[in-house]
Amino acid sequence: MTTKRIAPARLKVKRAYAPPARGDGVRILVDRLWPRGVTRQALALDAWMKEIAPSTALRQWFGHEPRLWSDFRRRYAAELRAQEEALEQIRALARKRPVTLIYAARDETRNHALVLRDILLGG
Repeated sequence: MTTKRIAPARLKVKRAYAPPARGDGVRILVDRLWPRGVTRQALALDAWMKEIAPSTALRQWFGHEPRLWSDFRRRYAAELRAQEEALEQIRALARKRPVTLIYAARDETRNHALVLRDILLGG
């Protein structure tokens, strides 16, 4: 594994319902399920990495309940330890150009893409 840090500005997080922007760089959907009501064309993805999303069991347990957020972060981080190859793929891309992690959750302050970004940045 490479230890070279990624500049935080190179790794963004964006809702699937926000329009693509020129500065998004490589757009990767990091949800296990396709976002409701969004076409493939509108999403303008470069990749869909279902395997890096929280497990179905963890997603259903969390249910986007704010009171479960800290426990969800810990459990999801533990799941991500088994996905080092996928994490390194994203890190390698982000070292070369901007990467935007696309997610569908409504909550923009408590969602798995933020946890994933923190892990990718070494946090």
